[in-house]
Amino acid sequence: MKLISDSRFQRWLSPLVHLAHNWISRIGIFLVTAATIFWIFLLPTTMRGHASNPYMGLLTYMALPGAFFLGLGLIPLGIWWSKRRRRLAGLEPEPTLPLNFANPAFRSMAVFIIIASFANVIIGAQFTYSAVTYMESVSFCGLTCHVVMKPEFTAYQNSAHSRVECVTCHIGAGADWFVRSKISGIRQVFAVIGNYHPRPIPTPVHNLRPARETCETCHWPQRYGGDRLKVIPKFAEDEANTNSKTVMLLHVGGGNGAKGIHGTHMGPNIRIRYAPADDKRQTIPWVELRNAAGKVTEYTSTDAKAAMPGSLAVREMDCMDCHNRPAHSYEMPDGAVDRALAAGDVSPALPFAKKTSAAILKATYPTEAAAEAGIPAAFEAFYKEKYPDLYAKSRQDIQNSGKGVLGIFKRNVFPEMKVTWGAYPNNIGHNDFPGCFRCHDEQHVSKAGAKITQDCGTCHTMLAVEEAAPKILSDLGLDKKK
Repeated sequence: MKLISDSRFQRWLSPLVHLAHNWISRIGIFLVTAATIFWIFLLPTTMRGHASNPYMGLLTYMALPGAFFLGLGLIPLGIWWSKRRRRLAGLEPEPTLPLNFANPAFRSMAVFIIIASFANVIIGAQFTYSAVTYMESVSFCGLTCHVVMKPEFTAYQNSAHSRVECVTCHIGAGADWFVRSKISGIRQVFAVIGNYHPRPIPTPVHNLRPARETCETCHWPQRYGGDRLKVIPKFAEDEANTNSKTVMLLHVGGGNGAKGIHGTHMGPNIRIRYAPADDKRQTIPWVELRNAAGKVTEYTSTDAKAAMPGSLAVREMDCMDCHNRPAHSYEMPDGAVDRALAAGDVSPALPFAKKTSAAILKATYPTEAAAEAGIPAAFEAFYKEKYPDLYAKSRQDIQNSGKGVLGIFKRNVFPEMKVTWGAYPNNIGHNDFPGCFRCHDEQHVSKAGAKITQDCGTCHTMLAVEEAAPKILSDLGLDKKK
């Protein structure tokens, strides 16, 4: 019985011996076998299509598939290399198995190849699907290249689009842009590996897919948006952190002809083109408007140095020209502190909390670690020195507020990527950056003398300006004191 068993074992083992009689094929079989074993153990993870830890994701969805397919390629490569080496050495070709199903060794070889091929197709397909799914996940985009993408990922987590996957906006549907993104991704991977990627990452992305094919799959600018109430908190830099509010009614508009912000810029049959003079599109010397009636009007900035648009590239305006930071917006220090005070992340009961917080945030910190050590300590030191009695009584509140100030910094400044305050202009509004005033500055004039207006009432109606207790909020029942 033992002889029969040994003979049968040898017969079924013979295909492996035949395929792996050279060291290259042996390495290939080892890689395939090892990857398959790990795949079996990690099958529950691969079936979910995601990994909470980015490094586990790299192992599961990148390293294992790479080893598996590399091994599959090495097996035939080794066979070809072995035959070529024998031929060049003048040796006789290795004996081949007779192509006869009556031959037990050939039968074993055929069955082995069929079973192995079937298993490889199943495992390879699952590997490929899982790898592609993982490469489109938020975890891969934001955490795998954690230093490079940390600013964008942090801003994304604090945005209104934090539940929308990165690829939904950056790639969208269709094979064409999927292939483009992967080709671009290969260049980016090498840039990260070689550590020659730019710091900070330049914006805007000039080869970004048109907003009509991404943003407008969820948002429809022609839909009537009406008017929206906006309340902006403001704290003075005095000892009491005097609180005031600005209340405005934004005329968003939309599908109501040429009314409101959206209706004027993106209404039916309306087309706006412009020629930016800089890569960041912050200086716009030439604008062309085709209104709903088809009339075309060109506006040229009075300080334009050259005839437009001949010397500059022309771009058709879309959502991204105003909403240029829809999921990756950064704050400026004063506004960020105002919002933190309003939310209670920094206590407004602490004297000079606004002034102290803003001053600490505007200081220079060479690394994130330096900021983590310096910001809370500086905030605490101010009260310990200037208000020792308050510090003794409200130490916990002061420490929590110091952490709140640090939180502002960590959401907006990233020294390792050279992302500082104001590194990424936000074109919504016109308080911190030119924004709307890039065109609406009364300096863009047509040949007939018409100007692109800067009239505040065109886009919003001011209901209250830095008032301590705006009556409009009380009338609407939005006064938090009541």
